[in-house]
Amino acid sequence: MTAEGRVLLAAPRGYCAGVDRAVVTVEKALDHYGPPVYVRKQIVHNRHVVETLEKRGAIFVEELDEVPEDALVVFSAHGVSPAVQTEAAERGLRTIDATCPLVTKVHNEARRFAKDDLDIVLIGHEGHEEVEGTSGEAPEHIQLVQNPADVENVEVRDPSRVVWLSQTTLSVDETYETVDRLRDRFPDLMSPPSDDICYATQNRQVAIKEVAAESELVLVVGSANSSNSVRLVEVALEAGADAAYRVDSASEIDESWLEGVSTVGLTSGASVPEELVSGVVGWLAERGYPHVEEHRTTEESLIFSLPRELRKDLKGSNAAVS
Repeated sequence: MTAEGRVLLAAPRGYCAGVDRAVVTVEKALDHYGPPVYVRKQIVHNRHVVETLEKRGAIFVEELDEVPEDALVVFSAHGVSPAVQTEAAERGLRTIDATCPLVTKVHNEARRFAKDDLDIVLIGHEGHEEVEGTSGEAPEHIQLVQNPADVENVEVRDPSRVVWLSQTTLSVDETYETVDRLRDRFPDLMSPPSDDICYATQNRQVAIKEVAAESELVLVVGSANSSNSVRLVEVALEAGADAAYRVDSASEIDESWLEGVSTVGLTSGASVPEELVSGVVGWLAERGYPHVEEHRTTEESLIFSLPRELRKDLKGSNAAVS
């Protein structure tokens, strides 16, 4: 590869407001209360972030029965069901809820629509923590649809009383293809008051579409269990990239991917620290791609305040509550 190679860096990329809030929550909890701080599931879906917090004293568990009595546990950004909250209360655990406010919005919608006795079609991926948390709000009213093909299996009590919700980290295009299929079956299908797919997921997909159209190869920095990172690979391929791969870091890039490539598109999922992207930029520069052009499609300025429980304790100790 000659020195003519270039990197198109998509923006926005990386941390969204909900991820930043969740990671800072664990960091400040460790600072204020001291280790160990237990976290149910991965606080965000990124291996590097989890390993970094583990080194500081965070202990990640799959379920609450792994947490000692009276210990402090943080609920991840993906949210939990009411059953998990009840279990924590019954075991006397101290909890900090780091659920992304945009996920909480979907939970609130699920409760409201269930109270109105509607059938709720939840578009999402089976087994994902966010889907499990939302479904747990109204299990008797919610049925899961994973893709457009699943729509034909949906069964409802009254076709005129059906509403859809979605996981926040899906492909925008595929989600609306699923919604269109649902509306074909149920013309009176109701929608949530505003999109459930979060602003950051949408912004990152829009940005990578523009970059992918000019790139032979697209690299997406993100972990395998990060739904929004996996979607970015799919979106890049659909937008015209010849090839697209997800990597946790530069160490996972295969040099053979660069053969015949003059332009590399680069982005990262919403739970990825910028240092990992910088590592990929440096790796590419060493291999003949020194020119970096940032393609920004929009600015993001949203900031979420820390969880109420943590803010209260930090305020009491006069600690920073940013």
